[in-house]
Amino acid sequence: MLLDPLPIFFKPSRYWLLASVGKLLTSGTRRVEFSDFWMGDQFCSLVFTLSNLYLVVCLYVEGFNSNWRECGSVSRFWPLSFFLAVLPFLMRLIQSLKRHVDSKLNTHLINGGKYFSGIIAYLCYFIWRHKGRNHGPSFAAWCIFQTIYSFYALTWDLLMDWSILRLHVQYPLLRQQLVYTNHIYLYYFAIISNTLIRFIWILYIPARGPDIILRTFIAALFEMLRRWQWNFYRLENEHLGNVDQYRITKDVPLPYDLDDAHADDVDEDDEGSPSRKWFPQRAIRLRRQRAVEEV
Repeated sequence: MLLDPLPIFFKPSRYWLLASVGKLLTSGTRRVEFSDFWMGDQFCSLVFTLSNLYLVVCLYVEGFNSNWRECGSVSRFWPLSFFLAVLPFLMRLIQSLKRHVDSKLNTHLINGGKYFSGIIAYLCYFIWRHKGRNHGPSFAAWCIFQTIYSFYALTWDLLMDWSILRLHVQYPLLRQQLVYTNHIYLYYFAIISNTLIRFIWILYIPARGPDIILRTFIAALFEMLRRWQWNFYRLENEHLGNVDQYRITKDVPLPYDLDDAHADDVDEDDEGSPSRKWFPQRAIRLRRQRAVEEV
């Protein structure tokens, strides 16, 4: 469906998605733009989906008539499952290093450390699963590195991606400028829910309870919901950052007023052109009105 050349099913959007994924696979060979690392962040929340792509290969090798649970992470395919799971983290790490090389900002190295710690945490998790989920050294290593990654990622979410937890602002623990001012309570809900879901991996620890595959699916579902929520405040922060650096304006006013009927009541100089003391908006408005009248 994505490769369908016919102009149906939103062909420009499908091809844009393919081009964006292609850029991710070639991370480090070109300048990293916002759409590149934003798309990479989306894939970082699809660990469950990507890690289970190997299941198709396993079913073909083992046979579709066999027990599909035998194709879990305890099989000989678990290294492939691990590689597919951490591939987005690896691409984001490369992007962070590339941005550091281009900008010389150490902030990108710190961000790259977050993805590196995520790779280590998932490595320990897959090793623990491969060894039968015993409470031994592999379990302890997984808990330690997963905790480090969770605190690392949570801190980056709140302080860098969302730029909140500011003091001396109108709304405590938020920031001075907000876009979603009609829904202030959602900011606090996002802080709490994002924190809880960052530690959803604790669901794997109890020996009793739902099946590990069901737990993994629940954790993956909550992670996708967390990322969906994260997108709104990440884009808001990016927009406000662009405003502060004068790359864009927060509000884009029209260069003319549709209901202004007094545009002709403006002084003109001897040559019939608008006076230099006018604001540019007034000059543009008058030229537009004259063009309409000529048409």
